[in-house]
Amino acid sequence: MTPPTVLFAGDSITDCDRRTDPAGLGDGYVLRITRALAGRARWINRGISGDTTRDLRARWAHDVLAEHPSLVSVLVGVNDTWRRYDSGTHTTTADFEVNYRALLDPLAAAGTALVLVEPFLLPVRAEQVEWREDLEPKIDIVRDLARDYGAVLVPADTALNSVGDPAGLAPDGVHLSPDGTDLLAKLWLDHAAPLLAALPLVR
Repeated sequence: MTPPTVLFAGDSITDCDRRTDPAGLGDGYVLRITRALAGRARWINRGISGDTTRDLRARWAHDVLAEHPSLVSVLVGVNDTWRRYDSGTHTTTADFEVNYRALLDPLAAAGTALVLVEPFLLPVRAEQVEWREDLEPKIDIVRDLARDYGAVLVPADTALNSVGDPAGLAPDGVHLSPDGTDLLAKLWLDHAAPLLAALPLVR
C-alpha cells in the first residue's frame, strides 16, 4: 500500500520555480504544505508560470490526468484577468467557466477529491482596482464550481484581502512574499488537510 497522490495545478503562484527544483516542488506554498504533511502523500506540482484556464486545459491530460491523482488542488484565474489588461486577450466569464469545468469533469468522473483555491488579487497599484472588476466574477464562478463539484474551497482572495498590508503579502498584487506564501499554505492546510486525511491508501 502506498500513500495517495496529491497534485497541485495552476500558474506561477503554484509553479514557484518547481521546474528547476530537483524535488519538483518549487519554493512556494506547495513546499510548505508538503513539509507540514510529510509522509502523508506523494506530492506533485504541475504549476506553470503565466498559465490561464485555457493553458491548463491544453495540457491537462498529460500533466494531470495521466498521474491518476487521488486529490487535485487547482489555483488558476488571475492570468485570465491579467492578460486582458497587458495584452488585450480577454477571457470572458463564460469562457472561464467552460474551461474550468473541462478541467474538473474528468476528475469528478474518476472520483478524484478536489480542492479549488480562489484566484486572488491584492490591488497594490491604482490600475489593479479595475482588474478587480474582471476577476471578481471569476472568483464567484470558482465558488459556484466548488459547490457544484463538492470540492473544498480555499478562500484565498477573501483571506488575503482581509489583511491590512497587501503589499507586504504580494508586492505586485499577485506574486506572494514569504509572509503571503505562509498565509496561503496555512489556509490550504486549514481547509483541505481534513480531506487529505480521508483519502485511502493506494494498492
